[in-house]
Amino acid sequence: AAFVDGEWIKADSGKTHDVTNPATGEVLGTVPDCGKAETARAIAAADKAFPAWRAKTAKERAKILHKLADVIEANSEALGTLLTMEQGKSLAEAKGEVVFSAAYVRWFAEEAQRVYGDVIRSAGRDRRFIVLKQPIGVCAAITLWNFPLAMITRKAAAALAAGCTMVVKPSEETPLTALAIAELARQAGIPAGVLNIVPSKDAAGIGRLLCEHPVIRKLSFTGSTAAGRAIGEVCG
Repeated sequence: AAFVDGEWIKADSGKTHDVTNPATGEVLGTVPDCGKAETARAIAAADKAFPAWRAKTAKERAKILHKLADVIEANSEALGTLLTMEQGKSLAEAKGEVVFSAAYVRWFAEEAQRVYGDVIRSAGRDRRFIVLKQPIGVCAAITLWNFPLAMITRKAAAALAAGCTMVVKPSEETPLTALAIAELARQAGIPAGVLNIVPSKDAAGIGRLLCEHPVIRKLSFTGSTAAGRAIGEVCG
């Protein structure tokens, strides 16, 4: 199921797609093939959750993110095995990815407590320039298949630590690892709507919606140069 507003949902159309082991061709499971309607609901959920998440202190958000890192580490064996079965890298590399994925979460949990503003020198004596750092709003991420855990934690942990909420569209080849992170986020106490995972085979359609939707204030993408250029043009 997709993870939207703290709940597991099916695609409105009822469509699913199989996730296979690239080494054996074995079907590991099925996930919803979500469309624009489900993605729009995920964006709305993130928008609704944003004010309360933003209002938490950096220390409060850091505490929750440290808990997420704890549960990632506690489930490292299962996550590593799932990652290998779904993505195909060696088990040793998969377990290594779990380790540095948790490290990303801890890093941003700590860094968010050290986001300072600036006082900038003015050219005049009658004014003072002050820069305040504030969360920008709902963020989106489009991630690729080769680091299905690390690319999500790297992007989402930064956004969540800063006080933003998140909608993630994972690679259609590796959605199970992304959905596992959603469950661990729930266990860690991340509130409903703060992190949403929308699996879909319609990469172009969902990607365009995330780029064009007026609620989305920032998008992070990892993938091909051609896709990156296209996303940049649409976002611009």
